[in-house]
Order: sequence, then C-alpha cells, then structure tokens
Amino acid sequence: MIENFMANINTYFQKNIVEYVQELYQYPIKLVPLIIDIAIVVFLIYKFIKASKKTRVWQLIKGIVLYIVITALSSILHLRILNFILTSFLSYGVIALIVIFQPELRRALEQLGTNKLTRFFGIEKDLQTKTKEDIYKILIAVNELAKTKTGALIVLERDIKVQDIIDTGVMINSDVSPQILVNIFVPNTPLHDGAVIISENKIKAAACILPLAGDQDISKSLGTRHRAGLGMSKETDSIVIIVSEESGKISVAKEGKLIIDIDEDNLRKLLLENINGQDNGFDKIKKKINNIQTNTEKN
Repeated sequence: MIENFMANINTYFQKNIVEYVQELYQYPIKLVPLIIDIAIVVFLIYKFIKASKKTRVWQLIKGIVLYIVITALSSILHLRILNFILTSFLSYGVIALIVIFQPELRRALEQLGTNKLTRFFGIEKDLQTKTKEDIYKILIAVNELAKTKTGALIVLERDIKVQDIIDTGVMINSDVSPQILVNIFVPNTPLHDGAVIISENKIKAAACILPLAGDQDISKSLGTRHRAGLGMSKETDSIVIIVSEESGKISVAKEGKLIIDIDEDNLRKLLLENINGQDNGFDKIKKKINNIQTNTEKN
C-alpha cells in the first residue's frame, strides 16, 4: 500500500509540479494564476477548519487521520493481518464518508446555493436594518409570552430556506408584529399548537410541524417544544426560540445546540449578532449562561 502511494506521489510530482515549474520559468506571467490558486485553496482550507471545529465533523476528521496513520504503520511494521483488515475497509471509505457526513454535506450545498455577495459588499444594509427592527419586535413578544407562561415556538429562517416546513402550517404572510405573535400562541386557539416561521421579514406561517430531535440529543426533562426546536436547528441553519409553558423560561436553539433559560439581554445580543447568515457569539453566550447557572446552583 505504502509503495503504491509513494509511487503515485512521485508520478504526480513529475508530471505536474516539475513541468509546472518549468513552464513558470519560461512564462513568468503564469505566476499570477498560481498565486490566486494557492490563495483560494488556503482560504477554503481555513474556512473548512474553522467551521469544522464547531461541529462533530472535527472529531470525525481526527478519527479518519488516526485511521490512516495506523494503516500506514501496519504496512511499515509488516503487520499483515491488521493491514489487510484496515485496507479492506478503506475501499468503502468514500461511501462511508458520504453516509456519515450526509447532514453536513447537505447543509454545505444548501448554503453554497445562497447568494452572499450582496451581503459582502454591503448592498443589503436596508434589509439588515429592517431585520433588526423585527428582532426587537420578536423580543417584545417573547418576553410577554414568558411573563404569562404561554408556550411558544418561533423559527427565524436564515440562509437555508424552509418552505417544506412552511407548507405544513397555515399561511399568514404578515409583517412582524408583537401583537400578532402573542395572539397566535394564546392557548386553545386554532394556531397556538405548532411553530411560527418568520422568513424574509414576514410571519410566513403558523401551526407548522417541526422535525423532532432524537432522545439522545436532549434531556428527558425537556418537552416536545424543546425537542422540536432542537430538531429544527439541526436540520437547517435557522435560529429557534422556545418559551416553556411550564416555567416561562426562554430557550434558543442553533446548529443542534440549546441554551436554556436565556435572559433578554443575551437573547437580544445573540439574535443581533446572528442575523442575515452571520455566526457569532452563540457558544460564548451558552458558556456564560451555563457558568452562571452552575454558580447559582452551588450557592
């Protein structure tokens, strides 16, 4: 295995690197696309590593690297039985990776289909201002629902569209309004049971059905609303706000992570820092709140 790998590396080096260097010597202008090429690759690797460290992908990558190292060592040390077993599984590696990384691959492809160029150049400034106004309206509604211990489930769509979830509910398509949000979740009304989807600065639909997180992903002490909010955050990049009917506590879910009993200031900060596809501050706020709750329990 190692001999074949080294032979492939040598062939690639001779046919590509050496010839390319000779071409650069003859035509120095070709150095420009080389620099651009390297810069793009380095940038993509940097973004991949940065994004992976926040997910289970990083643990899987370390496992794959360790597997490859052990396979190489088994060949060098002539551990033939172990090497045969490990190399046999390598042939199914691509299929295994597709199965393991299926949720992450789908999310990456969906985000690749979104257009972030206008956001990068600041063209969507007016949209961001409108979104900030909507966030303050949502906060007013959430705090009112928490005071009255009215259960609520609010999904804030980001880059990945959730039309399939919207289709499970009742279309509303109104401007974001604290009064409308509070009225939707009044107990024993037609639309209170389910989630509200806020998309494109509109309350798109109510009474929507969300995918539920598995038993292993959430504490058994939490109810269906929290399970649905967490499940939705795992399937998409949406941010989900949950108000507990039993305690009135506010929780928020993002990327398969859950912050329980978040206060108004931290919720406002989190929403403002994560609007329009940005990803800031969630883990920091989660850690801060967990530390406060731990210290409170000790005292």
